[in-house]
Amino acid sequence: MIRKLKSGQYRLYARNPDPKTGRRRNLGTFKSRVAALQHEREIQFFKRR
Repeated sequence: MIRKLKSGQYRLYARNPDPKTGRRRNLGTFKSRVAALQHEREIQFFKRR
């Protein structure tokens, strides 16, 4: 999940909540939405490897 921050950057969050904290895990902060989408695709690629 990608959310826009007040600073104008985009943050990538895990799809499922972290069972330990109950919140979604921060998977990185990016300057553009395109960069965040690209990183999400990279993560999915390695998860399914």
